[in-house]
Parts: sequence; structure tokens; C-alpha cells
Amino acid sequence: MSAEALAPDTPDAPAPTDVHVEEAGDHGPLLLCLHGIGSSSAAFAPQLAELAAYARVVAWDAPGYARSPDPEVPLTLDDFADTAARLIRERGGSAHVLGVSWGGVIALRLAARHPDLVDSVIVADSSPGSGTDETKAAGMRARATELAELGPRAFAEARGPRLVSPGAPAALVRRIVDTMAASVRLPGYGYAAESMASADLRAELPTIAAPSLVLCGDQDRVTGVEGSQAIAGALHKTAFVIVKDAGHLANQEQPGRFNAWVLSHLRITARIPEQELSPCL
Repeated sequence: MSAEALAPDTPDAPAPTDVHVEEAGDHGPLLLCLHGIGSSSAAFAPQLAELAAYARVVAWDAPGYARSPDPEVPLTLDDFADTAARLIRERGGSAHVLGVSWGGVIALRLAARHPDLVDSVIVADSSPGSGTDETKAAGMRARATELAELGPRAFAEARGPRLVSPGAPAALVRRIVDTMAASVRLPGYGYAAESMASADLRAELPTIAAPSLVLCGDQDRVTGVEGSQAIAGALHKTAFVIVKDAGHLANQEQPGRFNAWVLSHLRITARIPEQELSPCL
């Protein structure tokens, strides 16, 4: 596994932003992984470890998160999507894009805004955006103030446990809390929260032509199954999967099942050869 910084050389975003990434795999299709609003590339450790046998896996620290430097100007959802687009262009060709929660919203905007760069979309435990509901949007915007008042550690300890199922192992909960505490800070988190609060993808979802896979943990207490259903129901070329015994971070809580479905999707969309791992129903 390696890490690098991406220095953008195209005019999509309003200001230069270096993006730290973790990479694994040296062959196969490009799989770009976009984390949720309270996380970082560390969230994709199970995918970097296992899917690298089949694909070139790249997971970013979004601008202003973890090891990526702070943006010099506020970023919108389009700016986050354009930064991801530059990362794909840097590696040539196009990519399959896997987004979890907020990362799923970015992935969908990326697919709508840069269809030539997106071979398929894999959206996990996400929604069409918090802008679909005034109460949700207000709650999302309030998170930046909460982070400023509590600090990253207390903020993570308050929010982290809700991201997995009630029966999740204590070690997993600690890892998620530690990842959040080490990843979130202002102003990046505030820009991310505003991008989510302003997002309402319902009108653009039907325009996305890329084939898609929508997954959701059956015990997701954050966006809920209904959020993922709203996405799957609006996309034209989609499969919808419920991941058993998983909360909002299904890719971390049930990585074996999650990775199996992703591999099945890539086997179809990227023509990856048949492999031993099959979906665990």
C-alpha cells in the first residue's frame, strides 16, 4: 500500500488542493473510494486489503480531512466532485467509484457531472442529500458548530457509536471513533457539512447513465434503508442490496459480505474474471 499527494492541474476547483490518497493493487480497473463525512481513507482498510487482488484501489482523504491539507477557499459539492475527477484523470482513463454516505453523494454528483470518467457507481449507506429535508439540512449545518464546541475527540465519541449496529464489536467502535477523531477538523468538515446540507440529487439521479450498485446495512440508523432505496429507485441501471448485520458503515462492519458484492458488480461491469469469493446472502 502506498500514499501520495495529488496536485491538481486542471481548472475544475476554485483553488489548488493537495489530496492524500492510499493505494493498493497494480492491475485491473481503477476503483476510487470516497469516505463518509466523519472519516478518511482509513475507512477503506478492508477494501484496500482485499479488493487490491482484483483492482487498483485508491482511497482519498477528502480536502481538509486527515492528511490532506485544508482548502484555501470554501468548497461546494461540485468542488469535491471535481477534485475526485482530477484524481481519476491523473491516473488516466476512467474509474469505478465507491462512495460511502457523504462519499456516495459526491460519487453520484461526479457521475452526473463527469460521465466520461465514471464506469460505474457503487453507493453505500447514502441518500440523495440532506437538502431534501429542511430539518435534516439544519441538523447537518449545526454539526460544524458542534465540532468547534466539542473538539474532534468528544465529537467522535458522541457520533461514532451510532455508525454501526448495536451489536458491533467494541474494537470496531473504538477504531471508528479513533478514525473520526483523527480525521475531522474545521474548516474542511464545515465545507463538507454545507455541501451535504445543500445537496438534493433527486432531479439528477435519473440522468446518471453509469451502471450502479446500491448497498445498505440492514441496521443503518443514520441515512437508513429508505435513503438508499430513494437512490436505487431513481437510477436506471441499478442493483440494490441489503447487507445483513450491519449499520451505517457496512463496508467496515461486514467487509466480507460488502466486498463480495462489490466484486460481483466489478465482475460484471469491468469484466473481472470469476473468482472464489461470492456474495454472502
